[in-house]
Amino acid sequence: MNVLILGGTTEASALASALAERSIPALFSYAGRVATPKPQPLPTRVGGFGGVEGLAAFLADKRITHLVDATHPFAERMSRNAILAAQRSGIRCLALTRPPWVPQAGDHWQRVVGIEAAVNALAGPPECILLAIGRQHLAAFAAQPQHHYLLRLVDRPEASLPLPQHRVILDRGPFTLEGDLALLREHGIQRLVCKNSGGEGAVAKLTAARQLGLPVVMIERPALPERREVHSVEDVLAWLA
Repeated sequence: MNVLILGGTTEASALASALAERSIPALFSYAGRVATPKPQPLPTRVGGFGGVEGLAAFLADKRITHLVDATHPFAERMSRNAILAAQRSGIRCLALTRPPWVPQAGDHWQRVVGIEAAVNALAGPPECILLAIGRQHLAAFAAQPQHHYLLRLVDRPEASLPLPQHRVILDRGPFTLEGDLALLREHGIQRLVCKNSGGEGAVAKLTAARQLGLPVVMIERPALPERREVHSVEDVLAWLA
């Protein structure tokens, strides 16, 4: 057995620790989007593979027998490549992912599909908006320049952003309810925009928004080809066994 973990999430790190503790041969892969990725107890590589063909060649070269996609739920291209490369290579593939968040009583969600729809949802008078979507698609919100955007990021953007009014806060989850309540109040946030990432590490902002009665623009997950999904490290270990 030789496992490749496509990582970058808390769940991926937990799986890496579990495999290391059991001395299961495995390799951990980061996409390289974060400047200082979390150290792992497994041999680690950083960077892309070069599409489906590059990933399939890597799987063959490293004699990978099991592929676990534990990337972010919005890493659509990587997840698609993993499915296709595993099929091409004739190896087993599993997705370790978080269940999506679901609205609760008191939530005011506007559910949208994709970044463009989220941008369009912000048409209207100026507001103070917490833009909690990572750094890849921030520039798209320049189409709604009337707002003041608060950006919570792991790393500072490498280039200046085309958002006329914004402030960057550098922080890394997991976040607390108390901290997110204080953040929203301190900056006078009137609306949130976020991706439906699921999990516990970033749910505090939604609970805080619920308590403060703030609306949320919720970007739903991209559609992927059919694949097997589990939601716990224990399920992955059972699959490997």
